[in-house]
Amino acid sequence: MKVEQIHHVAYRCKDAKETVAFYKRVLGMDLIGAIAEDKVPSTKAPDPYMHIFLDAGGGNILAFFELPNSPPMGRDPNTPDWTQHIAFTVKDMAALDEAKANAEAAGLEVVGPTDHSIFQSIYFKDPSGHRLEVATWTTTPEELERLKAVAPAMIEEWSRTKKPPRHAAWLHQKEFADA
Repeated sequence: MKVEQIHHVAYRCKDAKETVAFYKRVLGMDLIGAIAEDKVPSTKAPDPYMHIFLDAGGGNILAFFELPNSPPMGRDPNTPDWTQHIAFTVKDMAALDEAKANAEAAGLEVVGPTDHSIFQSIYFKDPSGHRLEVATWTTTPEELERLKAVAPAMIEEWSRTKKPPRHAAWLHQKEFADA
């Protein structure tokens, strides 16, 4: 068995209608489906919900649940805000600039573009507080192969030491040299 692609990724939202409008207006995603029930199909728990599905391009689906009878949404206070995010790919820097303009036109605070050496990205939040990233690749196939080649050794070293291995330090050497 081999996974073919992600079917969908689901998050909770504060308001399904507001979420649909936001993702259409800011990121151009269309609503492709909605399911609502009084009981959770998998657990049979009585918990009314609205489950929405958005077209994230290339067969990718981003989904949300609005859960009106559950306690208010929260975050794990022990996980830094920047770690949990949804990242989307756009074609090129022109599309990234357009995404930034769309987000700013919607009144959102945008961080970036941030140069990650192999891609550039911007960051902002959706109405439910989820951190979003829009990125475009700026690397070569050779650089990606170089990263893939050192990844297993990096994981092993990290597992033993819990200190950042330096196998891919070349990614940020330019960034720190410019600082």
